[in-house]
Amino acid sequence: MCRSHKMLSMFLNTLTPKFYVALTGTSSLISGLILIFEWWYFRKYGTSFIEQVSVSHLRPLLGGVDNNSSNNSNSSNGDSDSNRQSVSECKVWRNPLNLFRGAEYNRYTWVTGREPLTYYDMNLSAQDHQTFFTCDSDHLRPADAIMQKAWRERNPQARISAAHEALEINECATAYILLAEEEATTIAEAEKLFKQALKAGDGCYRRSQQLQHHGSQYEAQHRRDTNVLVYIKRRLAMCARRLGRTREAVKMMRDLMKEFPLLSMFNIHENLLEALLELQAYADVQAVLAKYDDISLPKSATICYTAALLKARAVSDKFSPEAASRRGLSTAEMNAVEAIHRAVEFNPHVPKYLLEMKSLILPPEHILKRGDSEAIAYAFFHLAHWKRVEGALNLLHCTWEGTFRMIPYPLEKGHLFYPYPICTETADRELLPSFHEVSVYPKKELPFFILFTAGLCSFTAMLALLTHQFPELMGVFAKAFLSTLFAPLNFVMEKVESILPSSLWHQLTRI
Repeated sequence: MCRSHKMLSMFLNTLTPKFYVALTGTSSLISGLILIFEWWYFRKYGTSFIEQVSVSHLRPLLGGVDNNSSNNSNSSNGDSDSNRQSVSECKVWRNPLNLFRGAEYNRYTWVTGREPLTYYDMNLSAQDHQTFFTCDSDHLRPADAIMQKAWRERNPQARISAAHEALEINECATAYILLAEEEATTIAEAEKLFKQALKAGDGCYRRSQQLQHHGSQYEAQHRRDTNVLVYIKRRLAMCARRLGRTREAVKMMRDLMKEFPLLSMFNIHENLLEALLELQAYADVQAVLAKYDDISLPKSATICYTAALLKARAVSDKFSPEAASRRGLSTAEMNAVEAIHRAVEFNPHVPKYLLEMKSLILPPEHILKRGDSEAIAYAFFHLAHWKRVEGALNLLHCTWEGTFRMIPYPLEKGHLFYPYPICTETADRELLPSFHEVSVYPKKELPFFILFTAGLCSFTAMLALLTHQFPELMGVFAKAFLSTLFAPLNFVMEKVESILPSSLWHQLTRI
């Protein structure tokens, strides 16, 4: 042992200052390269490369168990289908509660001078209109041929002029739709035009229904006429809801869902839920949720937060954070908190709007599920329903942030739903107007390993600079540091030497 210690001391004494300069410079260069690579990987993928490798590859080799994988398989409500995973994370959906351009969006522009809709959003609407309201046989009918061009027009006045031109030829349902959406300046005017559209659209639907089996052309025409009729009836129900005839709106929506049960792409049940909440018909709301909050159906903020509101309603009027902390949560309170956590994990942007921590704007015509655009669309119509339930917002305020402590780290894993998609921010910025500050989740905080490598790089760079400027002094410090580092080991080895017999120690050193 003494011999080894002497050899180590001799080795340290033979090292020149140039060695310390080279050592610290090389260490600084390596740590700098690691930092650059980590920063590039974080900017591109939103996570640390070292952290991802350690969690994904090293922990299983070391015997770590990924508890989240079992949780996801059990608690994601069957959302682990491989087919559904292939669906794009950032699919943009038509907003079920979108406003009327002429009667609402344009009025906002007249008052504020701001454009509430982005070009991207309106372009998506134009594509929807061409898909729903046109078919290949439109060129055979002059009015429909004019409307086919009108839906592709970018200029609103040109679209309106084309609609009037089509109506001069005959009663065209899609022309009335365009005028009701864009020319009518009040909801009452829009409703009047939609009633005229219903009369024309119903006749076209009945005629095409009789001919739909005569060929693919008639089948496509019937599909178009069906879309037109459903759209008109839905907008009439929304007009009735806006004008305060909520019971009439509920009846129209129920009849529409019974008549066309397969057209779930329109999400009419979300309009129905909002109208039933306005009537405070909570039993009917629960019945609708029981049908649509299903494992095989895509979730939405309306579904998740309405379920949370119903559970919160049962306990919120008597809920007190102080009392709950003393006695613990009851079963009903626990169910309400879990429902809130589920809703917040699905869309974490909604609570700030419901709690009025962030100002609302007019919702866009398209939304991104789990994004800021969906949160705005939900809160715009449902904030009043949360305020109406005594204590519901207080319960949300006390519990919503606890969701983020429950989601396993890293955030890419998720808990009850799929991992939160990282592309929502980009899509929301396209959908929402420039004057709105887009809500972003999760915040891209710098991972530990980037901070660690940054500190390591800075420290080694400082050592390299000091060693280059004061090589002899830094050599003395290095020798003193190494001697101090090995002092405990030397002390232990000396104690072992004094306890063990010299012959046994000699044999051990030979081994």
